[in-house]
Amino acid sequence: MRLILLATVGLVAGLVLGGCVVSGRGGNPRPQRAVVQNTGSDTMLNLALAWAEAYRDVAPDVAVVVTGGGSGTGIAGLLNGTVDIANASRALKAEEIASAGAVGREPLEHQVAIDALAVIVHRRNPVSALTIPQLADIFTGRVRNWRELGGLDGPIVPVSRETNSGTHVYFLERVVRGGDDGNRDILAPHALLMPSSVGITSEVRRNPNAIGYDGLGYVSPEHERILAIAQTAAGPFVMPSSATASDGTYPLSRPLFMEADRHPPAAVAAYLAWIVGPEGQALVDDLGFVPIHVE
Repeated sequence: MRLILLATVGLVAGLVLGGCVVSGRGGNPRPQRAVVQNTGSDTMLNLALAWAEAYRDVAPDVAVVVTGGGSGTGIAGLLNGTVDIANASRALKAEEIASAGAVGREPLEHQVAIDALAVIVHRRNPVSALTIPQLADIFTGRVRNWRELGGLDGPIVPVSRETNSGTHVYFLERVVRGGDDGNRDILAPHALLMPSSVGITSEVRRNPNAIGYDGLGYVSPEHERILAIAQTAAGPFVMPSSATASDGTYPLSRPLFMEADRHPPAAVAAYLAWIVGPEGQALVDDLGFVPIHVE
């Protein structure tokens, strides 16, 4: 994980340079490479970087520039025309679609993978399973001590992504509010908001009382305890994995999207087609995500 993230700066820098005109033999300029700006979900960052790296061999005349910042950042960039593809761990909101229409844009979602959102605690925490209502009680602050959940006596420290994250939005709507559109519960004031997926895993590894959530590709049973999750106390309690996310038995599995204009430039359309095709999908499972079904 650390090696992948450290490579981000080098990859982005190389791709940006690749978008410039360079001199060929005799000083003659070569044609400028097409540049695809790809920004958004931190959950998808490592996957997006892997795709961009592999695509350099497929289409060397195209430079894909990948940055994170959260789903909200990517979608905002798409709507204001500064981003070609927004990576998002949530679907577009109705107000975002309306805003796009008001300025003559028509965004289109492309599902590119499936993710299992893992709930994690410190390795020394004896709790091994929770229900979605228990998670809601934890993250709203209705339950404040691990002893209430069969753990040791100690204050629970909820750790969440910040509000511009699609993962935050998904967890708020699916877990904290239990999928109820009329529920207006919010995260407890004492919840720690982290700017990245790595921030959540780092805090959970450091803090014996912490509990957080992260994409399965960002967690490791060697460093955190991954919890089994159930819809209700009746079970079944299911561990996140590629298999349980794919068959829908894990209750916190979700689609991941790349969002672009409905009629994008040719380089963008070709890149998206490659990602959802066999070559692009072959990289998905390697990074802890679940490939989509390719017809």
